[in-house]
Amino acid sequence: MDTIIKDMNPVLQMLIVMTVFSLLPLVFCCMTSFLRFVIVFSMLKTAMGTQQVPPSVVIVGLAMILTFYTMGGTFQKMYEMGSVPYQKNQNIVEAINEGSKPLKEFMLKQTRESDIEFFVQMSKGEAPANPEELTVWQVAPAFIISELKTSFEIGFIIFVPFIVLDLVVANILLALGMFMLSPTIISMPFKLLIFIAVDGWALIVQGLVTSYN
Repeated sequence: MDTIIKDMNPVLQMLIVMTVFSLLPLVFCCMTSFLRFVIVFSMLKTAMGTQQVPPSVVIVGLAMILTFYTMGGTFQKMYEMGSVPYQKNQNIVEAINEGSKPLKEFMLKQTRESDIEFFVQMSKGEAPANPEELTVWQVAPAFIISELKTSFEIGFIIFVPFIVLDLVVANILLALGMFMLSPTIISMPFKLLIFIAVDGWALIVQGLVTSYN
């Protein structure tokens, strides 16, 4: 395999690089901590009932900043490991192969073993002797599934207190005979007040960031 990569035509190497660059948004959204951040923040906005606040662009921007913060070391390792083979023999494909290893290590730390086993079996290849032999394409789908489960677990914990508050307000309105008044409209100021009182944004952001350390 190494010989094939070394002898590959430079034009084909450039074509592979262009393909990789076109996939960078997909890699960033699905193979980094961005996935967990953006899902949790979106579920938080839904739980609070503020459908337009904060705007989606703010949530995505915050998720991107936190992704660079939590994965700065991984991105640095990717650059260092990928630049070495490129500077040696100008082989772009080998540089991409080496540079993707730190990303694979990051995903492995956040992925459940059962998910990895499933995709290894689905690939119908030989079982790897150690985690280093796993390919990115075996680790990536397992990582996405694990991140989705973790994100929804966090989202459920966030949802519970807001639902309880909605139920309390709805019961109070029902007892007062205010059937036509929407409980969501009444409960929203109380949700915001409680969320601000406990410094909710700081708690959630700190919890998400430390979950990757």
